[in-house]
Amino acid sequence: MAILTISREFGSGGREVGQGVSGALKYVCLDKEKLLQILGEKGRKWAEWGKGLDEHSPSVWERYDWSFRGFGALIKRILLDFALKDNVVIMERGGNFLLEHVPHAFRIRVIAPMANRLERIMIRENVDYDTARWLADRTDRDRNRFIMSVFGREWGDPSGFDAIFNAGIQPIEEIIHTVCDTLVARDRLKTKEAEDDLRIRGIAAKVESGLLTKPFLFVSTLEVAVEGDGLVVQGIVRNPEHRKKIEELATDLAGGAKLSFRLHYRMA
Repeated sequence: MAILTISREFGSGGREVGQGVSGALKYVCLDKEKLLQILGEKGRKWAEWGKGLDEHSPSVWERYDWSFRGFGALIKRILLDFALKDNVVIMERGGNFLLEHVPHAFRIRVIAPMANRLERIMIRENVDYDTARWLADRTDRDRNRFIMSVFGREWGDPSGFDAIFNAGIQPIEEIIHTVCDTLVARDRLKTKEAEDDLRIRGIAAKVESGLLTKPFLFVSTLEVAVEGDGLVVQGIVRNPEHRKKIEELATDLAGGAKLSFRLHYRMA
């Protein structure tokens, strides 16, 4: 079936839309809890980073630190691995930008007037008005910073979505119905070519995250990109021994996929 990604203003009702679609179409939902579980399987450090995902705004230093870059690459890998499965909803984390050119992905954003959001937050979180407003402002701001740090895009950029639903105008149940109908119709766009493209992008993410999450490698500049029917690993290395380690690990992670290297030595 087609893939659904949901970006949402905090308290807008996007969570309820995701849960409703998951229940109606028997989709599996990659929400924060599921993401934390997967991160925990990757290592304790990444699980700790994941716990503060919505509260943590990376500083300028962290954006260039190996651990944050590794964390961002790991998030992308998890999203792509999940997207390769049938019947999935990806909640937030930039899935809409990552799957921008996947024809069978339906990428939506759910918004609502602040008054509606605050009412929902006060009930759901059992907090007063001022706390609800603080939660809404902080969460939206920090999500935007995270998306900008990992994907280089504005969190609410309209060009990053196939549809934007206003839950202050359209009832949640009606949004769920519309989304379900669209997913059923969009399933015909799930071709072998589209799946193969998604699969090679998933391998690229696996290789990149595998390299960036190995502190002993400490690759300051590295990218793994899809090129034709294969992958290219490009970046800056320190010496021949460093290059050899990267090439060996990348080859192992690629699992037989066509691989080439454009690794250059750092100039003194």
